[in-house]
Amino acid sequence: MFPWGLSCLSVLGAAGTAILCAGLLLSLAQHLWTLRWMLSRDRASTLPLPKGSMGWPLFGETLHWLVQGSRFHSSRRERYGTVFKTHLLGRPVIRVSGAENVRTILLGEHRLVRSQWPQSAHILLGSHTLLGAVGEPHRRRRKVLARAFSRAALERYVPRLQGALRHEVRSWCAAGGPVSVYDAAKALTFRMAARILLGLRLDQAQCATLARTFEHLVENLFSLPLDVPFSGLRKGIRARDQLHQHLEGAISEKLLEDKAAEPGDALELIIHSTRELGHEPSMQELKESAVELLFAAFFTTASASTSLVLLLLQHPAAIAKIREELVAQGLGRACGCAPGAAGGGVGPPPSCGCEPDLSLAALGRLRYVDCVVKEVLRLLPPVSGGYRTALRTFELDGYQIPKGWSVMYSIRDTHETAAVYRSPPEGFDPERFGAAREDSRGASSGFHYIPFGGGARSCLGQELAQAVLQLLAVELVRTARWELATPAFPAMQTVPIVHPVDGLRLFFHPLAPLVAGDGLCL
Repeated sequence: MFPWGLSCLSVLGAAGTAILCAGLLLSLAQHLWTLRWMLSRDRASTLPLPKGSMGWPLFGETLHWLVQGSRFHSSRRERYGTVFKTHLLGRPVIRVSGAENVRTILLGEHRLVRSQWPQSAHILLGSHTLLGAVGEPHRRRRKVLARAFSRAALERYVPRLQGALRHEVRSWCAAGGPVSVYDAAKALTFRMAARILLGLRLDQAQCATLARTFEHLVENLFSLPLDVPFSGLRKGIRARDQLHQHLEGAISEKLLEDKAAEPGDALELIIHSTRELGHEPSMQELKESAVELLFAAFFTTASASTSLVLLLLQHPAAIAKIREELVAQGLGRACGCAPGAAGGGVGPPPSCGCEPDLSLAALGRLRYVDCVVKEVLRLLPPVSGGYRTALRTFELDGYQIPKGWSVMYSIRDTHETAAVYRSPPEGFDPERFGAAREDSRGASSGFHYIPFGGGARSCLGQELAQAVLQLLAVELVRTARWELATPAFPAMQTVPIVHPVDGLRLFFHPLAPLVAGDGLCL
């Protein structure tokens, strides 16, 4: 027994020594990793690097970020402040929040920072897009696209958008079972973008097929840049090529149309605007422009639409106030056509006698609806922020931002911490944007409120997105009531796009029309 005991002690001693050595090596590796990034600071600057942790060798804090989600950033903001360093996805990152700090980043485009997208996104979306353009080419590209989102263009889109949204809400009421709002919103957003912005003539089956192909493209947008069999990039390229093949026929028809004719959709406006600048657009340019328009509208609008439905359900007092405003503006009566009578959801068909009753001017008079939409975008912005790369070392909040490091500005954190809001920023309070509120001046201006970014790369389609959300709010409130199809409200996933983890499953019921004298006329 005695020799056996000595043997056991020897084994335990060896194991303990091995564990101790491994721990020491791991500690040394982490120390060297931290030292490596401390030495990477720009020595020409006397300013220190921001506080923070670079995590573990090679992995950085990526695993913590993936597991903790939005809590990762908020916990580090509480610990280190509004500017801190970390290491994510193989790169050193400076995380930035707060109106003044974000202002410096967004207004520093082309001077302090440049847009940062993974190589796979550049490959899949192409070189003729805003995403890949820098400097003067970027400014020219924005000028071309701006006409597609001008007020005159929006006036043309609004009646068809209202028809599509009206049909969608009524189809939810006629579903006979629970509706996954996020999935339905994605399908709806794609149909509106394809048919109204691009002017594609698609039946329901074609639209569904093209939408699935587009989702395959977007799902592989952020993949390793390896074009090998079964890779994400290869799948994305296949989906892109299928989209381009379908788009080519439609674009060819548009290029042959009368050049003097008034453009009817965003793609035609891009063609006309490009020609006015003395350049004949190539087929490749237009295919990439079309996909860019779909990409810009797809997930973000679907996310915001789902958040609108969710927050209105959670705050019935806001629904009541919207109804009061609609009645006061003479817009309380909903379309009386059967739910299935909208002919594919792009406008009222001959069998439906309900003409669109909303315009940009009418939407502009719906002050409370506008406040609701702004509050939805403040509380649940579809994307949490954006990435830039530092073009040179510069100062931010007393720290140096070294050249070559990634800079991530946070939309959500900036909204949550903005001192301009008098009511608690974590609460749903549309009236914080109302004219009667003392803090309304500046509540939706400056860089306290940035759901669409800002500066040279602010979202060109922000007025269109807001109009879609306003139209959806109107059609929802005067057409339906809705309730959860699940025991409790779902948790929200925040990366990469905000959405309910279960898609938000709801039952929708049509509102019975009220006769005169019964109160609200619906």
